Formats: sequence, structure tokens, C-alpha cells
Amino acid sequence: MFLSHGMVRAGPLFPFWQPLFTLQQPYWIGLLVHSSSAVMYPLFARLRWTWGHTPAQDERFTNAWVTFATVVIVMLGTTAWFGSHGYELPWMGRDKDAEQSYIRHMTTHHAQGIELARVAAERAQDPHLRKLAMLMVASQAGENRIFENWWLSWFETEMSDCSTAERAAMPGLLTQAEVRDLKSAPPGNFDSVFVELMSRHHRGAVKMADQMWQSRSDPRLRVMAHAIRHEQQGEIALMQHLRGPEAVAAAFHNMLADNVN
Repeated sequence: MFLSHGMVRAGPLFPFWQPLFTLQQPYWIGLLVHSSSAVMYPLFARLRWTWGHTPAQDERFTNAWVTFATVVIVMLGTTAWFGSHGYELPWMGRDKDAEQSYIRHMTTHHAQGIELARVAAERAQDPHLRKLAMLMVASQAGENRIFENWWLSWFETEMSDCSTAERAAMPGLLTQAEVRDLKSAPPGNFDSVFVELMSRHHRGAVKMADQMWQSRSDPRLRVMAHAIRHEQQGEIALMQHLRGPEAVAAAFHNMLADNVN
């Protein structure tokens, strides 16, 4: 895992083909890094002794720890492999219509977010905003691929497009006129127009995700909704130039507190 020209990249810490959380998000990367380090600490009991001189108690503990870790990694890898080939665990939700609507709506919402962010990745004057826009494209495209895989695996039907009425009622979804205004904005005004429109777009996604997070739907959808809710609030903060300790504090608050309702 490394930083390159301001972009956060993630290496394969675990054999995840499609990560549960978007690994492009710095907050989740930090959590995974520290968690990965923590699970290695028990191995120190074995490493501190020369081979053949490890106390029996330490040897039993580390053997059990290595066995457990190996089983978990194999299980995750197997689940990820099947997921990458379109085989997911069966749908475990309660309201199929509501959950199908959420996947369809969020996929449509993300598609417009990707369109807007791609424009900003090329036209934004602020280099940090350009990199953030690239991050938005990567994370939302990855989430849409997961939604598509889940849909194909869970439901015996094709995902239909959202109707005009559905789009009009979708929180934060921009009109075509607003999208054209962004694309035609003069260079000097582009950044402020993008921040205003994308912040509104993100707040709509946060509202949709929060409703799913608060529901009793499939646990995977709820976890993904929580990740989207957290991720897009964090991106709004970054677009508003929140930095340093304030950004970290906001990230923890977004992740742990109900600041939407």
C-alpha cells in the first residue's frame, strides 16, 4: 500500500476480490492497516525465541493463532473467489421490492456521480479537487460493480433502469440542465460550481444510504450502505477544505454517530 501523487492506493492486504468496504477510502485503509498489524503481534512470542527453544505455552498459543488465521483467510479467499465469479451467498433480506429499489436507485445515483467526477478530474483547477474527483470515480464505480454482482446473484431478473418519475424523486440527483451547467462552467468558476453540485449530490446519496442502514435488510446491503454514508460525508468534508485533526474528528463522527437524522 502506498501513496502516489496524492492518490490513495490499496494493495491486497487480504485475498479480497471485491472488498466489503471501498479500499480507496483513507479511513478504511487506516483501519485495515492497523488491524492487519494487530493480528501479527501474537506471532512475536514465536519470533523472539530461537528455533526449538520456544516455551511450550507460547508455542501452543502461536500454533493455535496461525491455524485460526489461516482458516479465516482461506474462508475469505474462497468467498471472494466465488463472488468474483458471480456466486454470492443467497439474499437474506426481508423486503425484496425495497432492497431492489435501493440497489437500482443507488446504481443510477452513482452513475451520475461518476459522470460529474470525471468532468472534475479533467477540469478542476485545484489539484487536490482533481485527485478527490478521481477517488470518487474509483470508489463509486467499484460499488456499482458490487451492486451489479449482488443483483445478478440474488434476483432472477434483470436490473431495470430508473423511470423519469423515480429520478425526479431521487434525493440529490441533478437535472440534465444542472449537469450541462457544470460541463459548460468557465474555468474560473468550475471548482465552486462542482463543489456545490457534488455536495448536494452526495447529501442525497447519504440520505438514501442512511435509510437502508437503518432498515432490517440484507446485512451486506446495510454494511455497504454504512460505508457509502460514511464515505460520502467524508468527501463532502474534503471538498469543504476540512483538514488535519478536524477532518479526523469528522470522520469518526460520521462513522460512529447518527448525524444524518
